[in-house]
Amino acid sequence: MATEYELKFKAVEAVLSAIDAAFPGGIVLEMETAYYDTPTGAMSMRRYTLRRRLENGISVCTLKTPAGDARGEWETECQDIAAAIPKLIAMGAPADLETLTKEGLVHICGTKFTRLAKTVTLPECTVEIALDKGVLLGGGKTEPLCEAEVELKAGTKAACDAFGKALAERFGLVTEEKSKFARALALYRGD
Repeated sequence: MATEYELKFKAVEAVLSAIDAAFPGGIVLEMETAYYDTPTGAMSMRRYTLRRRLENGISVCTLKTPAGDARGEWETECQDIAAAIPKLIAMGAPADLETLTKEGLVHICGTKFTRLAKTVTLPECTVEIALDKGVLLGGGKTEPLCEAEVELKAGTKAACDAFGKALAERFGLVTEEKSKFARALALYRGD
């Protein structure tokens, strides 16, 4: 299992541009995400996130699960979310995923955004800064998406936290407590 540890920050376009200028380079990814649950909401009840994301046209299916201050994360290239389930389990995802999804899966919400991803190597860690701009989709509604993420790729969480804090102070960023999925799900539910 890979463990995902990231910090999310609310941003505006001008701030994303300033961060981009401060950290040259990076790659651009066009992202389109579909989030899935069972008709009875079994995935959400367990705080599992199941998604299929097109990343520059490549289909990647991912399961995320709670894991303390981080998240368990498994992903595989696959064109179909149902076909990805056994692959994810074979990689170490919770075996109950097969039982949970037997009732079928429904697309409940999504996102569509452009990501500028920049790798920053520091003395005690390597992080990826992701600058995301686009929309959240749910329940026939859209909401603007503009955020910066700092994801730990190698090294210590403490070093990642220190970098994230310094980035937030430098650019006036405010912590975003909710994931893209949680915000898109709120649109879907009409919250």
